Amino acid sequence: MLQKILLQALREHWATGHFNASELDQMRAIVEACRDARTPAIIGTSEGERKHLGLAEAMALRDVFHKEYGIPIFLNADHTKSVAAAKQAIDAGYDSVHIDLSALPYEENIAGTKEVVEYARRKSDFPREVRLPYINVEGELGYLRGESKVQNEKIMVRPEDYTDPAQAGDFAQRTGVDRLAIAVGNIHGISLDEPALDIERIRAIRAAVPESVALVLHAASGIPDEQIRAAIAAGIANIHINTDIRVAYVEGLKNAIAAHPDETAMYKLDVGAIAAMKEVVKEKLTLFGAIGRMGASR
Repeated sequence: MLQKILLQALREHWATGHFNASELDQMRAIVEACRDARTPAIIGTSEGERKHLGLAEAMALRDVFHKEYGIPIFLNADHTKSVAAAKQAIDAGYDSVHIDLSALPYEENIAGTKEVVEYARRKSDFPREVRLPYINVEGELGYLRGESKVQNEKIMVRPEDYTDPAQAGDFAQRTGVDRLAIAVGNIHGISLDEPALDIERIRAIRAAVPESVALVLHAASGIPDEQIRAAIAAGIANIHINTDIRVAYVEGLKNAIAAHPDETAMYKLDVGAIAAMKEVVKEKLTLFGAIGRMGASR
């Protein structure tokens, strides 16, 4: 189902939002915002976020929220740095896994990514009584600098960091991935300098890989709106937001504590943080053109 949504987004020139979470309030904010926006929810948990939240706990929250809110919710194991960790997420029941071996030499990246793809396909092809839904696999080519936080420094993108279009076509063909994360001037987190996306490179990569392979823009926090729109027009179908949500969460809590310094009930202080995160998600979904796209999941 996720692959169908991504293909429709590409053809109709909008993008799905992917939002990271590491605890209950973040997941609730994302799901409620997506419900209000009438669009499917894609929630990512990085290795660090999964360690904090727990694989089984994330799955349980996904199922509970799906039952409560009645919208499609896809759980993605984001930025998984090893084949073993990717297999663990697949075994836990994740809908999708992002195997990020981009720091390895090219051939090692291909070999590891292909192993994860083949493992996911075998899981989907089990006998009917134990068959899992189709597991979507994302690979990564190119290198993204920075961290998912506010960085009080300039992050320089080097020429060798960028995804090569011809190599992207080869990578997609040899690994069989469903999605491809690319490096086109984007950096993790929010830095002092404004990112400058290479839109022509996105177009070239889009032309080099099959239509069935969705292009993913990670590290979109801090990228100007006009560049996001241009990236979508050039072929990006999935956009990741993490730092903006983290900042909204922390600022919401700070404001609540400042306004109510004697309050110790966390569920009361969390209200402002949840509202702030929901606003960020809604703003991003509007920017991505994802409002009212629930029909894409049917």
